[in-house]
Amino acid sequence: MAARLREHYTKTVAPAMSKEFGYTNVMAIPKIAKVSINIGMGEATQNAKLIDSAVSELGSLAGQRPVITKARKSIAAFKLREGMPIGCMVTLRGDRMFEFLDRLVNVALPRVRDFRGVSAKSFDGRGNYTLGLKDQLIFPEIDYNKVDKTKGMNICITTTAKTDAEGVALLRHMGMPFRS
Repeated sequence: MAARLREHYTKTVAPAMSKEFGYTNVMAIPKIAKVSINIGMGEATQNAKLIDSAVSELGSLAGQRPVITKARKSIAAFKLREGMPIGCMVTLRGDRMFEFLDRLVNVALPRVRDFRGVSAKSFDGRGNYTLGLKDQLIFPEIDYNKVDKTKGMNICITTTAKTDAEGVALLRHMGMPFRS
């Protein structure tokens, strides 16, 4: 089963981008390379069970098992030792990436309270977009009754675009609801 968003990219987005920016080579058209989802759990230093719930929730969102990230340095002020688990992350590519983006744009983001669109200022200068979510309950896969604590997450969409203008155009064509 091919991802619906991938077909949309090949049929409508790529021709529209080549027309808009005047690409002569098909390989020069920007595309989405990967999507990284990261949950940082600073409170996991006191309560190790928080990581397990974050891993299971992120696994149900992404469709693959997340990697537990560990602290690189010891920081005494935060009661943090080197090697302690402090979060989890997952990198999506291919069909899973397109499925996740489809669910994010069409199902999850419209469920955000008072949603007026995402900011177009969160580009890094090289066409990559980062989005922060305060609550994991906007995804329908998460069971509300099993959630003990709301967790925020960072979603980083890495594109092959060279500039922010190309990245904005790519994500706008893909259906990302930017604030006007």
